[in-house]
Amino acid sequence: MGAVFLGGQSLHTCSGAVLDSAAGDLILTAAHCMAAGIDAFFVPKFAEEAAGSDFFHVDAVYLDPRWVSDQDPMADFAVARVSRDGGGSVETQAGGGFAVGPAPKAGTDVTVTGYPLGAGGDPIGCTTHTSADRGFPSLPCAGLVDGTSGSPWVAGSVIAGLIGGLEGGGCEENVSYSPPFDAAVGQLLTRAEAGGPADDAPTVFDDDC
Repeated sequence: MGAVFLGGQSLHTCSGAVLDSAAGDLILTAAHCMAAGIDAFFVPKFAEEAAGSDFFHVDAVYLDPRWVSDQDPMADFAVARVSRDGGGSVETQAGGGFAVGPAPKAGTDVTVTGYPLGAGGDPIGCTTHTSADRGFPSLPCAGLVDGTSGSPWVAGSVIAGLIGGLEGGGCEENVSYSPPFDAAVGQLLTRAEAGGPADDAPTVFDDDC
């Protein structure tokens, strides 16, 4: 897991996770955490502070067409390619990466880890069981505040969801949502690994709360 910094290297605004990929250079976060024309960075295993060499720049963002066209909350996920000066992959820096799996069935135990919006601090999270609400996986976990969007839902050894989707991940601090992971997430990862044309991320900071 790690923190996503938007607009510079001082304030982390979202969370994300390193993916297991051939080049070791891909991360997963919420689509609404990305915005075209605004520099973004990722720090794996962020805790309290980071040195300049810890920051990986977001070089390309890959989005589901449903998000690009009308910001469909069902497709609120993004795969991004990252790199840093001096080389070295983000997967190596993190000590590994996650595979992506299907949305969890109701009652599945998942672990969620992310970072509250801010300029420092440690990760927060919980392990709890999932349910469903209006077609979106949901889970009860108090304290998942602004900044935890994009936090991965880890079920076993795979990411089965992330904070996002309905209401940008939820309007209440004790209930969070995920876009329902299906074949589209795997297709997006395949496209990112192939290194094709990236997408311009629409600017969507309004979560309808």
